[in-house]
Amino acid sequence: MLNNTLSGSYSKDDVIFLLKEITGLISELSNEYRENAIQNGTHYSEMLPIEYHPTEEYMNLFYETLEQTKTKIAILVSIVSDKIIKNIGTNIVLVSLARAGTPIGILIKRYINHKYNLILPHYSISIIRDKGIDRNALLYILKKHPDSTLQFIDGWTGKGVIQDTLIKACNDFYKDTGIKLNTNLAVLSDPAYCTNIYATREDFLIPSACLNSTVSGLMSRTVLNESFISKTDFHGAKYYKELASMDVSNLFIDTITEQFGLIDKSPKTFENADLILENESMPNYKGLEDVCKIQKLFNIKNINLVKPGVGETTRVLLRRIPWKILVDSFNNPNLKHILKLAEDRNVPVEIYKDMSYSCCGIIKPKELGDI
Repeated sequence: MLNNTLSGSYSKDDVIFLLKEITGLISELSNEYRENAIQNGTHYSEMLPIEYHPTEEYMNLFYETLEQTKTKIAILVSIVSDKIIKNIGTNIVLVSLARAGTPIGILIKRYINHKYNLILPHYSISIIRDKGIDRNALLYILKKHPDSTLQFIDGWTGKGVIQDTLIKACNDFYKDTGIKLNTNLAVLSDPAYCTNIYATREDFLIPSACLNSTVSGLMSRTVLNESFISKTDFHGAKYYKELASMDVSNLFIDTITEQFGLIDKSPKTFENADLILENESMPNYKGLEDVCKIQKLFNIKNINLVKPGVGETTRVLLRRIPWKILVDSFNNPNLKHILKLAEDRNVPVEIYKDMSYSCCGIIKPKELGDI
Protein backbone atom coordinates (compact mmCIF):
# COMPACT_ATOMS: atom_id res chain seq x y z
CA MET A 1 0.00 0.00 0.00
CA LEU A 2 0.94 3.62 -0.46
CA ASN A 3 1.64 5.73 2.59
CA ASN A 4 -1.10 8.13 3.62
CA THR A 5 0.45 11.38 2.42
CA LEU A 6 -0.70 11.45 -1.21
CA SER A 7 -2.75 14.57 -1.81
CA GLY A 8 -2.08 15.31 -5.48
CA SER A 9 -1.86 19.05 -6.03
CA TYR A 10 -4.17 19.70 -3.06
CA SER A 11 -3.07 20.45 0.47
CA LYS A 12 -3.00 17.40 2.71
CA ASP A 13 -5.23 19.46 5.00
CA ASP A 14 -7.94 19.25 2.30
CA VAL A 15 -7.75 15.57 1.32
CA ILE A 16 -5.68 12.40 1.48
CA PHE A 17 -5.89 10.07 -1.52
CA LEU A 18 -5.82 6.43 -0.46
CA LEU A 19 -4.47 5.35 -3.82
CA LYS A 20 -1.32 3.62 -5.02
CA GLU A 21 0.59 5.97 -7.30
CA ILE A 22 1.30 4.13 -10.55
CA THR A 23 2.97 6.98 -12.43
CA GLY A 24 5.48 5.46 -14.83
CA LEU A 25 3.92 1.99 -14.60
CA ILE A 26 0.96 2.44 -16.94
CA SER A 27 0.75 3.93 -20.41
CA GLU A 28 -2.17 6.04 -21.57
CA LEU A 29 -4.08 4.65 -24.52
CA SER A 30 -6.03 6.38 -27.27
CA ASN A 31 -9.79 6.65 -27.06
CA GLU A 32 -10.11 4.49 -30.18
CA TYR A 33 -7.96 1.70 -28.71
CA ARG A 34 -9.75 1.80 -25.36
CA GLU A 35 -13.22 1.89 -26.89
CA ASN A 36 -12.50 -1.15 -29.01
CA ALA A 37 -11.04 -2.98 -25.99
CA ILE A 38 -13.94 -2.04 -23.68
CA GLN A 39 -16.61 -3.14 -26.16
CA ASN A 40 -14.76 -6.42 -26.63
CA GLY A 41 -14.62 -7.28 -22.95
CA THR A 42 -11.71 -5.43 -21.34
CA HIS A 43 -12.81 -3.56 -18.21
CA TYR A 44 -12.43 0.22 -18.42
CA SER A 45 -10.61 0.33 -15.07
CA GLU A 46 -7.67 -1.65 -16.45
CA MET A 47 -6.63 1.23 -18.75
CA LEU A 48 -6.13 4.98 -18.71
CA PRO A 49 -7.17 7.41 -21.45
CA ILE A 50 -4.88 10.08 -22.84
CA GLU A 51 -5.57 13.20 -20.78
CA TYR A 52 -7.41 15.90 -22.69
CA HIS A 53 -5.44 19.13 -23.02
CA PRO A 54 -8.08 21.87 -23.20
CA THR A 55 -7.80 24.67 -25.71
CA GLU A 56 -7.71 28.30 -24.63
CA GLU A 57 -11.29 28.70 -25.86
CA TYR A 58 -12.43 25.71 -23.81
CA MET A 59 -10.64 26.96 -20.69
CA ASN A 60 -12.36 30.31 -21.12
CA LEU A 61 -15.68 28.43 -20.97
CA PHE A 62 -14.53 26.88 -17.67
CA TYR A 63 -13.59 30.25 -16.19
CA GLU A 64 -16.83 31.80 -17.42
CA THR A 65 -18.92 28.98 -15.96
CA LEU A 66 -17.05 29.12 -12.65
CA GLU A 67 -17.71 32.85 -12.34
CA GLN A 68 -21.39 32.46 -13.24
CA THR A 69 -22.08 29.52 -10.91
CA LYS A 70 -19.77 30.10 -7.93
CA THR A 71 -22.51 31.42 -5.64
CA LYS A 72 -24.93 28.69 -6.69
CA ILE A 73 -22.31 25.98 -6.11
CA ALA A 74 -21.51 27.43 -2.66
CA ILE A 75 -25.19 27.36 -1.68
CA LEU A 76 -25.57 23.79 -2.92
CA VAL A 77 -22.48 22.79 -0.93
CA SER A 78 -24.03 24.40 2.15
CA ILE A 79 -27.30 22.51 1.62
CA VAL A 80 -25.71 19.08 1.25
CA SER A 81 -23.31 19.78 4.15
CA ASP A 82 -26.20 20.69 6.44
CA LYS A 83 -28.02 17.52 5.38
CA ILE A 84 -24.97 15.40 6.26
CA ILE A 85 -24.70 16.93 9.73
CA LYS A 86 -28.46 16.64 10.28
CA ASN A 87 -28.55 13.00 9.17
CA ILE A 88 -25.53 11.54 10.95
CA GLY A 89 -24.20 14.10 13.42
CA THR A 90 -20.68 15.41 13.74
CA ASN A 91 -18.59 12.27 14.35
CA ILE A 92 -17.96 11.86 10.64
CA VAL A 93 -15.23 10.87 8.22
CA LEU A 94 -15.77 12.29 4.73
CA VAL A 95 -14.94 9.74 2.02
CA SER A 96 -14.98 11.09 -1.52
CA LEU A 97 -15.22 8.76 -4.47
CA ALA A 98 -12.27 9.50 -6.72
CA ARG A 99 -12.08 11.43 -8.77
CA ALA A 100 -15.21 13.52 -9.45
CA GLY A 101 -16.18 13.38 -5.79
CA THR A 102 -12.87 14.76 -4.56
CA PRO A 103 -13.33 18.51 -5.20
CA ILE A 104 -16.90 18.33 -3.87
CA GLY A 105 -15.67 16.52 -0.76
CA ILE A 106 -13.07 19.23 -0.18
CA LEU A 107 -15.75 21.91 -0.46
CA ILE A 108 -17.99 20.05 2.00
CA LYS A 109 -15.09 19.68 4.42
CA ARG A 110 -14.32 23.39 4.16
CA TYR A 111 -17.96 24.43 4.57
CA ILE A 112 -18.46 22.26 7.66
CA ASN A 113 -15.35 23.83 9.12
CA HIS A 114 -16.67 27.30 8.19
CA LYS A 115 -20.14 26.84 9.68
CA TYR A 116 -19.71 24.27 12.45
CA ASN A 117 -16.06 24.88 13.36
CA LEU A 118 -15.32 21.20 12.80
CA ILE A 119 -12.25 19.87 11.05
CA LEU A 120 -13.33 16.52 9.66
CA PRO A 121 -10.95 13.93 8.21
CA HIS A 122 -11.37 13.60 4.46
CA TYR A 123 -10.12 10.80 2.25
CA SER A 124 -10.59 10.04 -1.43
CA ILE A 125 -10.86 6.38 -2.43
CA SER A 126 -11.71 4.36 -5.52
CA ILE A 127 -15.00 2.76 -6.48
CA ILE A 128 -15.40 1.01 -9.83
CA ARG A 129 -18.52 -0.14 -11.65
CA ASP A 130 -18.81 -3.96 -11.67
CA LYS A 131 -15.83 -4.32 -9.31
CA GLY A 132 -16.88 -2.41 -6.22
CA ILE A 133 -15.15 -0.23 -3.67
CA ASP A 134 -11.52 -0.37 -2.54
CA ARG A 135 -11.76 -2.56 0.57
CA ASN A 136 -8.16 -1.95 1.59
CA ALA A 137 -8.89 1.76 1.71
CA LEU A 138 -12.06 1.18 3.74
CA LEU A 139 -10.21 -0.99 6.25
CA TYR A 140 -7.49 1.65 6.55
CA ILE A 141 -10.05 4.38 7.34
CA LEU A 142 -11.99 2.21 9.80
CA LYS A 143 -8.81 1.26 11.63
CA LYS A 144 -7.77 4.92 11.89
CA HIS A 145 -11.28 6.16 12.81
CA PRO A 146 -12.97 3.18 14.50
CA ASP A 147 -15.81 5.09 16.15
CA SER A 148 -16.76 7.43 13.29
CA THR A 149 -19.46 7.21 10.63
CA LEU A 150 -18.28 7.29 7.02
CA GLN A 151 -20.07 9.64 4.63
CA PHE A 152 -19.45 8.82 0.97
CA ILE A 153 -19.44 11.77 -1.44
CA ASP A 154 -19.60 12.14 -5.22
CA GLY A 155 -20.11 15.10 -7.54
CA TRP A 156 -23.33 14.08 -9.29
CA THR A 157 -25.36 11.06 -10.35
CA GLY A 158 -25.72 9.72 -13.88
CA LYS A 159 -27.92 6.61 -14.10
CA GLY A 160 -27.40 5.79 -10.42
CA VAL A 161 -24.83 3.07 -11.09
CA ILE A 162 -22.32 4.31 -8.52
CA GLN A 163 -25.03 4.58 -5.84
CA ASP A 164 -26.03 0.98 -6.62
CA THR A 165 -22.39 -0.12 -6.68
CA LEU A 166 -21.88 1.52 -3.28
CA ILE A 167 -24.94 -0.18 -1.78
CA LYS A 168 -23.85 -3.61 -3.04
CA ALA A 169 -20.24 -3.06 -1.92
CA CYS A 170 -21.32 -2.01 1.58
CA ASN A 171 -23.71 -4.97 1.85
CA ASP A 172 -20.95 -7.36 0.81
CA PHE A 173 -18.57 -5.67 3.24
CA TYR A 174 -21.08 -6.19 6.06
CA LYS A 175 -21.48 -9.88 5.22
CA ASP A 176 -17.72 -10.39 5.29
CA THR A 177 -16.75 -8.18 8.24
CA GLY A 178 -19.89 -7.53 10.28
CA ILE A 179 -19.27 -3.79 9.87
CA LYS A 180 -22.32 -1.84 8.68
CA LEU A 181 -21.61 1.28 6.61
CA ASN A 182 -23.81 4.22 5.65
CA THR A 183 -24.82 3.68 2.01
CA ASN A 184 -26.47 7.08 1.42
CA LEU A 185 -24.29 8.80 -1.18
CA ALA A 186 -24.06 12.58 -0.83
CA VAL A 187 -23.96 14.55 -4.10
CA LEU A 188 -24.47 18.10 -5.25
CA SER A 189 -26.73 17.15 -8.15
CA ASP A 190 -28.97 14.07 -8.37
CA PRO A 191 -30.76 14.13 -11.75
CA ALA A 192 -31.00 10.33 -11.55
CA TYR A 193 -33.31 10.61 -8.51
CA CYS A 194 -31.36 7.84 -6.76
CA THR A 195 -30.10 9.25 -3.45
CA ASN A 196 -31.48 10.94 -0.35
CA ILE A 197 -28.56 13.30 0.32
CA TYR A 198 -28.49 15.81 -2.51
CA ALA A 199 -28.59 19.56 -2.94
CA THR A 200 -30.55 19.69 -6.20
CA ARG A 201 -31.94 17.39 -8.84
CA GLU A 202 -31.32 19.93 -11.58
CA ASP A 203 -28.93 18.64 -14.23
CA PHE A 204 -26.67 21.66 -14.46
CA LEU A 205 -23.00 22.23 -15.16
CA ILE A 206 -20.78 21.83 -12.12
CA PRO A 207 -17.61 23.54 -13.39
CA SER A 208 -15.37 20.74 -12.13
CA ALA A 209 -17.14 18.41 -14.58
CA CYS A 210 -15.63 20.36 -17.50
CA LEU A 211 -12.12 19.04 -16.96
CA ASN A 212 -10.27 15.91 -15.89
CA SER A 213 -7.14 15.78 -13.75
CA THR A 214 -6.49 19.52 -13.94
CA VAL A 215 -9.50 20.17 -11.69
CA SER A 216 -9.02 17.03 -9.58
CA GLY A 217 -5.65 17.52 -7.96
CA LEU A 218 -3.79 16.29 -11.08
CA MET A 219 -4.89 12.73 -10.33
CA SER A 220 -5.98 10.29 -13.02
CA ARG A 221 -9.12 8.22 -13.01
CA THR A 222 -8.59 5.20 -10.75
CA VAL A 223 -7.14 1.94 -12.04
CA LEU A 224 -7.63 -1.68 -10.99
CA ASN A 225 -5.30 -3.83 -13.05
CA GLU A 226 -3.55 -6.83 -11.50
CA SER A 227 -0.41 -5.99 -13.49
CA PHE A 228 0.11 -3.02 -11.17
CA ILE A 229 -2.22 -3.57 -8.20
CA SER A 230 -1.79 -6.47 -5.79
CA LYS A 231 -4.46 -7.75 -3.39
CA THR A 232 -2.91 -5.75 -0.53
CA ASP A 233 -2.63 -2.48 -2.50
CA PHE A 234 -5.01 0.40 -2.71
CA HIS A 235 -6.46 0.89 -6.18
CA GLY A 236 -4.10 2.88 -8.38
CA ALA A 237 -3.89 6.31 -9.97
CA LYS A 238 -1.40 8.37 -11.91
CA TYR A 239 -0.24 11.82 -10.81
CA TYR A 240 0.18 14.24 -13.72
CA LYS A 241 2.82 16.58 -12.35
CA GLU A 242 3.68 17.61 -15.92
CA LEU A 243 0.28 19.34 -16.12
CA ALA A 244 1.00 21.64 -13.16
CA SER A 245 0.98 24.76 -15.34
CA MET A 246 -2.60 23.96 -16.41
CA ASP A 247 -3.86 23.01 -12.96
CA VAL A 248 -6.96 24.86 -11.71
CA SER A 249 -7.82 22.42 -8.90
CA ASN A 250 -7.18 24.85 -6.08
CA LEU A 251 -8.53 27.82 -8.03
CA PHE A 252 -11.87 26.02 -8.27
CA ILE A 253 -11.89 25.18 -4.54
CA ASP A 254 -10.80 28.64 -3.41
CA THR A 255 -13.27 30.45 -5.68
CA ILE A 256 -16.22 28.56 -4.19
CA THR A 257 -14.89 28.78 -0.64
CA GLU A 258 -14.72 32.56 -0.90
CA GLN A 259 -18.51 32.57 -1.36
CA PHE A 260 -19.28 30.87 1.97
CA GLY A 261 -19.23 34.07 3.98
CA LEU A 262 -21.36 35.85 1.40
CA ILE A 263 -24.11 33.23 1.33
CA ASP A 264 -24.29 33.33 5.13
CA LYS A 265 -25.26 36.99 4.84
CA SER A 266 -27.59 36.50 1.86
CA PRO A 267 -28.80 32.86 1.88
CA LYS A 268 -31.51 33.42 -0.73
CA THR A 269 -29.16 34.45 -3.54
CA PHE A 270 -29.95 31.07 -5.12
CA GLU A 271 -33.67 31.29 -5.76
CA ASN A 272 -34.36 27.58 -5.26
CA ALA A 273 -32.45 27.13 -1.99
CA ASP A 274 -35.52 27.20 0.26
CA LEU A 275 -37.54 25.02 -2.10
CA ILE A 276 -34.83 22.36 -2.15
CA LEU A 277 -35.02 21.99 1.62
CA GLU A 278 -38.84 22.03 1.72
CA ASN A 279 -39.71 19.83 -1.26
CA GLU A 280 -37.85 16.62 -0.50
CA SER A 281 -38.71 13.49 -2.47
CA MET A 282 -37.68 9.88 -2.09
CA PRO A 283 -35.42 8.27 -4.69
CA ASN A 284 -37.41 6.70 -7.52
CA TYR A 285 -34.69 6.18 -10.14
CA LYS A 286 -36.60 8.29 -12.65
CA GLY A 287 -33.34 8.93 -14.48
CA LEU A 288 -32.83 5.22 -15.16
CA GLU A 289 -36.34 5.01 -16.63
CA ASP A 290 -35.44 7.84 -19.01
CA VAL A 291 -32.20 6.09 -19.98
CA CYS A 292 -34.06 2.86 -20.72
CA LYS A 293 -36.36 4.79 -23.07
CA ILE A 294 -33.34 6.25 -24.87
CA GLN A 295 -31.72 2.81 -25.07
CA LYS A 296 -34.86 1.36 -26.67
CA LEU A 297 -35.46 4.32 -29.01
CA PHE A 298 -31.93 4.21 -30.44
CA ASN A 299 -31.64 0.39 -30.33
CA ILE A 300 -28.59 0.38 -28.04
CA LYS A 301 -27.89 -3.17 -26.83
CA ASN A 302 -25.63 -2.20 -23.89
CA ILE A 303 -27.07 0.31 -21.44
CA ASN A 304 -23.52 1.23 -20.36
CA LEU A 305 -23.18 3.04 -23.70
CA VAL A 306 -25.90 5.52 -22.68
CA LYS A 307 -24.42 8.23 -20.44
CA PRO A 308 -26.96 10.79 -19.20
CA GLY A 309 -26.36 14.17 -17.60
CA VAL A 310 -23.95 17.03 -18.11
CA GLY A 311 -21.09 15.41 -16.21
CA GLU A 312 -21.33 12.03 -17.90
CA THR A 313 -21.83 13.51 -21.37
CA THR A 314 -18.67 15.54 -20.85
CA ARG A 315 -16.79 12.35 -20.04
CA VAL A 316 -18.13 10.70 -23.19
CA LEU A 317 -16.77 13.56 -25.29
CA LEU A 318 -13.42 13.63 -23.52
CA ARG A 319 -12.72 9.93 -22.97
CA ARG A 320 -14.87 7.77 -25.25
CA ILE A 321 -15.95 7.57 -28.91
CA PRO A 322 -19.30 9.40 -29.07
CA TRP A 323 -21.98 8.41 -31.56
CA LYS A 324 -24.38 11.28 -30.87
CA ILE A 325 -25.34 13.77 -28.18
CA LEU A 326 -28.93 14.43 -27.12
CA VAL A 327 -29.76 17.85 -25.64
CA ASP A 328 -32.96 19.34 -24.28
CA SER A 329 -32.25 22.68 -25.98
CA PHE A 330 -29.51 24.30 -28.01
CA ASN A 331 -29.98 27.36 -25.81
CA ASN A 332 -29.44 25.61 -22.48
CA PRO A 333 -26.64 27.64 -20.78
CA ASN A 334 -25.33 24.47 -19.09
CA LEU A 335 -24.39 23.00 -22.46
CA LYS A 336 -21.97 25.53 -23.96
CA HIS A 337 -18.94 23.31 -23.35
CA ILE A 338 -20.85 20.21 -24.53
CA LEU A 339 -21.71 21.90 -27.83
CA LYS A 340 -18.12 23.13 -28.20
CA LEU A 341 -16.64 19.67 -27.62
CA ALA A 342 -19.19 18.10 -30.00
CA GLU A 343 -18.33 20.66 -32.67
CA ASP A 344 -14.59 20.04 -32.25
CA ARG A 345 -15.12 16.29 -32.64
CA ASN A 346 -17.76 16.45 -35.40
CA VAL A 347 -20.28 14.64 -33.20
CA PRO A 348 -23.95 15.13 -34.22
CA VAL A 349 -26.22 16.80 -31.66
CA GLU A 350 -29.99 16.19 -31.60
CA ILE A 351 -32.87 17.70 -29.63
CA TYR A 352 -34.50 15.21 -27.23
CA LYS A 353 -36.71 16.52 -24.46
CA ASP A 354 -38.20 13.38 -22.90
CA MET A 355 -35.66 13.08 -20.06
CA SER A 356 -34.91 14.52 -16.63
CA TYR A 357 -31.42 15.48 -17.85
CA SER A 358 -30.10 18.45 -19.79
CA CYS A 359 -28.25 16.12 -22.15
CA CYS A 360 -27.20 12.56 -22.80
CA GLY A 361 -24.15 11.15 -24.54
CA ILE A 362 -24.41 7.92 -26.53
CA ILE A 363 -21.18 6.00 -27.12
CA LYS A 364 -20.77 4.49 -30.57
CA PRO A 365 -21.71 0.79 -30.46
CA LYS A 366 -19.18 -1.52 -32.09
CA GLU A 367 -21.85 -3.00 -34.35
CA LEU A 368 -22.03 0.35 -36.18
CA GLY A 369 -18.55 -0.15 -37.61
CA ASP A 370 -15.04 1.12 -36.96
CA ILE A 371 -14.54 2.73 -33.57
